[in-house]
Amino acid sequence: MKSQRQYSPEFSFEFFPPKTDRGREKLVHTSQQLARLAPRYFSVTFGAGGSTQARTYETVLELVRETGVAAAPHLSCIGSVRENIQRMLENYRQQGVSHVVALRGDLPEGMTDPGDFRYANELVTFIREQTGDHFKIEVAAYPEIHPEAPSARADLDNFQRKVEAGADSAITQYFFNIEAYFRFIDECEKRGVNIPIVPGIMPITNYAQLARFSDICGADIPRWIRKRLESYGDDTESIRSFGLEVISKLCQQLLDAGAPGLHFYTLNQAEATLAIWENLGLDRPAA
Repeated sequence: MKSQRQYSPEFSFEFFPPKTDRGREKLVHTSQQLARLAPRYFSVTFGAGGSTQARTYETVLELVRETGVAAAPHLSCIGSVRENIQRMLENYRQQGVSHVVALRGDLPEGMTDPGDFRYANELVTFIREQTGDHFKIEVAAYPEIHPEAPSARADLDNFQRKVEAGADSAITQYFFNIEAYFRFIDECEKRGVNIPIVPGIMPITNYAQLARFSDICGADIPRWIRKRLESYGDDTESIRSFGLEVISKLCQQLLDAGAPGLHFYTLNQAEATLAIWENLGLDRPAA
């Protein structure tokens, strides 16, 4: 963890573009609550195949306008062409956005043509070619290995290519096995990859939803956590209480070990993240 300890911890929160006016109003309220914690930035997801492109753009601008917190839009390879990405980059630059998250993205069912970019390192290269150093570029990291990677080594090779293409830092897929993160950092250090690799944090509030997400993205839920959550059945308060305890402990261990911050997958909710923040004693604004 030597490479990570050199960075001062920064905190960030991820949202998805709301589909309705009511959802938009709720997100504004959620973002204003979390803005009081002085995060480094908010990130805004990009739907499969670019399905939320316009709403991502609108959400980014609204978050900045309503909270004053910098926002980082996700950009996806899947379904994108060079001209479209170039136009989005220019639009964001004109709006004062200087931070993006460059991802490969998921291929929607029925889509056979991924577009002009097959892998995230190609997207990172294109962003650098078009905009130089204007944008801080985040990429994804997978401590428990990307579900489509043929091997752990191949997954690390892919991550290294994104860094060499010009990525400034990375956000991990969420995980509950802290040793997976430590091993991933160790392997990166052996390769001379020393950019900040910020742990992605998923609060536990709904077991069925968590299990579904985890099956899709390849995040392992340890057996002891699964069994405890299953034992609570429909007792949502017990699930929430146990989830806060588990995730708060995970976050504390990561920060104590020298992780360069935490990135919370909020699912457009503030309550669980605020509770974890309080449990960590981070009630004062982050640096």
